[in-house]
Amino acid sequence: MKFSPHLLSAAAAVCAVGATFPASAQISEEEFKALKEMVLKQGQRINQLENDHQKDQQVHDQDQRQIHTFQQQLGDAQLAVTNVAQRLDTVAQVQPVHAVPPGPPATHQFTMVGDAEIQFGKVDGSKSAFGLADFAPIFLFRGGNDVLFETGFDTRLSDNAPGTSGTSTSFTLSFAQLDYLFNDYMTVVGGYMLLPLGTYVERGAGWLNKIPDDPMSRALLPNNGAGVQLRGALPIGQSGQSLAYSLFGVNGPGSIDGSATAANLDLSKGVGFDSNGNRYNFHGSPSGGGRVGWFVPFKPHYDLEVGISGMAGPWDSSGKRIWSAVVLDAAVHISSAFELKGEFINTWYDTSDNGVTHPHGWWVQSGYKLSGLNLDLPYVNNLELVGRYDTTKDGMGGNTDRFTVGYVYYFSSTLLFEGDYEFTHGDHDQFVFQLSYGF
Repeated sequence: MKFSPHLLSAAAAVCAVGATFPASAQISEEEFKALKEMVLKQGQRINQLENDHQKDQQVHDQDQRQIHTFQQQLGDAQLAVTNVAQRLDTVAQVQPVHAVPPGPPATHQFTMVGDAEIQFGKVDGSKSAFGLADFAPIFLFRGGNDVLFETGFDTRLSDNAPGTSGTSTSFTLSFAQLDYLFNDYMTVVGGYMLLPLGTYVERGAGWLNKIPDDPMSRALLPNNGAGVQLRGALPIGQSGQSLAYSLFGVNGPGSIDGSATAANLDLSKGVGFDSNGNRYNFHGSPSGGGRVGWFVPFKPHYDLEVGISGMAGPWDSSGKRIWSAVVLDAAVHISSAFELKGEFINTWYDTSDNGVTHPHGWWVQSGYKLSGLNLDLPYVNNLELVGRYDTTKDGMGGNTDRFTVGYVYYFSSTLLFEGDYEFTHGDHDQFVFQLSYGF
């Protein structure tokens, strides 16, 4: 039989207690039993404390083993991360500098945008009628991170010239070009392009124009041409200013019949063939040009942009007579409600019958949104008042001045109802209403 040391100690304590009593002292049996029971209970409590201590020690030892295991696992994980990082560095060193990432499916790269308009109007001395219906889709395709393709068509139904019957339908290719994003500051463009002579063609034509027809002086310039172009923008400092640039070479203006007479200048026949199979661009020499624009933002909705552009090249069949143009453009925004913009267009070309012919003109247009008055009038807040003055001289004795006043009602940011009245010096006055939708 095994005795606990604590129990033996308790027994010794009982003996010691007994020894303290005189020999002559008499202890009853009941007192002895009570003392014995007390000693046994103390021994049991001591054993229980010892057991609890052993259990605590076991838990402590188990915790220490788990901490050690976790520390070992953490060290293994850190070693694995270090190995992966080293492998990634090694892979990066052997990868091509310009790796081509896989793109999304082609169906996600195709978009169609554009605009549609219908006009109703009346010229003095004639009857009112719906005079034009136009649908101009633009197809955009992204071939990758750096390659874009865009093309636009203009399908138009309009009245024939006075004295004829019925209507005519035209289908015109406005542009079709491939864009390569060379870097953040340069894009290489090739194809049939809108020309950056001023900003009107790229930013103000179609439903973006707040007046239904174009400024007269825009007819003095070609709107598009076949060739190549470099364009982009460079930031100036940290204030948001930028310098936009473009440089292009295209088939320039030609002659309807190859002669050098002033009336035979044709700005739109830079490509293609005539009915006899002859190339419209008889001289075979390209024209060159470009634009530089400076954009200065002052604060949100307050900014200024000014630009200068030009183009020059031969236009007659011999390739010796030069057609040239210079365009100054400017636009200013003062708050989100007021806009003022315009262009000065100066052209000249050498002819065989009229010497150096000098067509030129200019236009200025303003708009004010009544929402800038901060009135609690929803329908009034949807209105913008617009006005434009434009003038042109054809260089052969013809001068025309026109003043236009009108409005734009915004059903939404893309659905516009426009109306204007045009006072034309030397020609008939007219009013025009137009419903435009951009998508």
